[in-house]
Amino acid sequence: MRAANGVEVVYYVASSIDGYLAPADGSLDWLSAFEATDDDFGYREFYGSVDAIVIGSKTYEQALEFDSWPYEGKHVVVMSCRTLPKVTAEVVIDSREPAAVVEDLRSQGFRRIWLVGGGELAGAFQREGLITNYIISVIPIVLGTGRGVFGSHGGFERLELVGTRAYAEGIVQLSYRTPLDA
Repeated sequence: MRAANGVEVVYYVASSIDGYLAPADGSLDWLSAFEATDDDFGYREFYGSVDAIVIGSKTYEQALEFDSWPYEGKHVVVMSCRTLPKVTAEVVIDSREPAAVVEDLRSQGFRRIWLVGGGELAGAFQREGLITNYIISVIPIVLGTGRGVFGSHGGFERLELVGTRAYAEGIVQLSYRTPLDA
């Protein structure tokens, strides 16, 4: 694993084959058929490897509607200028720019950060060159329209493929990192 300034920022995300995180309404129903399988597609191992989470406000609000808090035991930074409820003491609401948030997490000793998203937030991190690793699980569904993996903020970046894994359900997980000379 490589890290910039001692911190890895990993964008771990599910995407339709046409590059969407969700339909325009933000619903996650399109993923339910794959969540019902016995395979977690490497999620538990990945979750155990991160020590902090950065999440956008809309994705955070969606997580608040789940039956249970999905980020138990992790330090969570919600990127938002709005006042939002804090579900646990481990949740921090932060309105600063992405680089300041990453530097603050680094100074607190966090070394592997999961950038949960959504797409607009991921695009802002990507544009600032803060994402060191990308793990994209491509789901065999075409949504046609919706919320893009990088919203409207992403920029050009050449990546290095470091791994692929195909699952029986048709999901292909692609792992990339930013090149060492980037």
